[in-house]
Amino acid sequence: MRFSRTLAIAAFAAAPALAGQGVSDTEVVIGSVSDLSGPFAAFGAPSVKAAQMHFDAVNAAGGVHGRKIRFVVEDSSYQMPKALQGYNKLVNRDKVFAMLLSLGTPMNLAGFRLTTPKNIPNVMPMSSARQMLSEPVRLRFAGASFYYDELRQAARYMAAKGGVSKLCAMYIPTDFGKEIKAALVDEAKANAALAYGAETAHKPDEADFVGSLQKLNAAGCQMIGLALTIRQTIAVLGTAKKLGLAKLTFVGSSGAFHTVIAKVPGGVTEGFYAAAGWSDLAARAGRKAEAAFIAAYRKAHGEFPGTGALLGYAGAVGFTMALEKAGRDLTVDSFLKAMESLDYYDPYLDARVSYSADDHQGADSIVLSVVEKGGWKEVARFE
Repeated sequence: MRFSRTLAIAAFAAAPALAGQGVSDTEVVIGSVSDLSGPFAAFGAPSVKAAQMHFDAVNAAGGVHGRKIRFVVEDSSYQMPKALQGYNKLVNRDKVFAMLLSLGTPMNLAGFRLTTPKNIPNVMPMSSARQMLSEPVRLRFAGASFYYDELRQAARYMAAKGGVSKLCAMYIPTDFGKEIKAALVDEAKANAALAYGAETAHKPDEADFVGSLQKLNAAGCQMIGLALTIRQTIAVLGTAKKLGLAKLTFVGSSGAFHTVIAKVPGGVTEGFYAAAGWSDLAARAGRKAEAAFIAAYRKAHGEFPGTGALLGYAGAVGFTMALEKAGRDLTVDSFLKAMESLDYYDPYLDARVSYSADDHQGADSIVLSVVEKGGWKEVARFE
């Protein structure tokens, strides 16, 4: 998917280039606002651990062009007030050069109000919302496919292969959830084989889904797109099985494509689909690069690196590649130019990552997977 920089160029053309902060002769300071203790901590906490593991290795080898990478992370607990406090600290006290792997669609959008005036790039956020490439695109780089594209592609596939004709949604009414709902509504409008039916909105801490599922089932829903927390997704799938709603097909986005969901005991999540911009790491554990990463993460943290760790490591590696290409004379402009020149196969995402001046979305592929026998099985791939 291509995004024009015309508006961004126009916005900055009349203004002098701002000097980048967070860069000294000995270090470059990178910031992140993530969820380390809230409803999306299963993504956030491991992503930070894996990124730091990579930066530690880089620093131990002398850094990048003689500079060590200092990675400063603030915990939002997926709460807006804490997120804004974190952004304010990183931007104004720590004076970060760039933001990396910041988690949460609403948190990133709020953070833009602080980072954009300071000319701070936002790189590979832990959000797959289209708004991550809102203007000024110049400063923003997304890692992989968007929630919107993922759910539209999944709905299209289910209509063609699974006989689905009626789409519904269960979502948290944040920017994250609204984007997934929009994908289903728009696909139904564009696809003569589909119609959009009912929906239910939920608070992030909601735990009882009996009434909602009964409502959606009575409305004739066949595919239900989920935009919930990991805990809620598991609860919905378990409740549906207890209610005997075997005919309902549940589909999530990259926000639900997590190792934890596939590994729930007792087959609770069997048959659950998710569309994401990468493939499952466990299914590729025997490959060379993936095996080395898994071994290193196990040694450092005593556990298998799940989806959050995969994304954190991939983001840190890509970011370091851009620092290398930017050269010793590191500025915001040289870094942006380096990011726009990246073109490589990422073994951690299992996807081609390519940026350019007109394309700030790294990987375009969408992988549809289903939980089968306690693991994710790839069903289809769309380039």
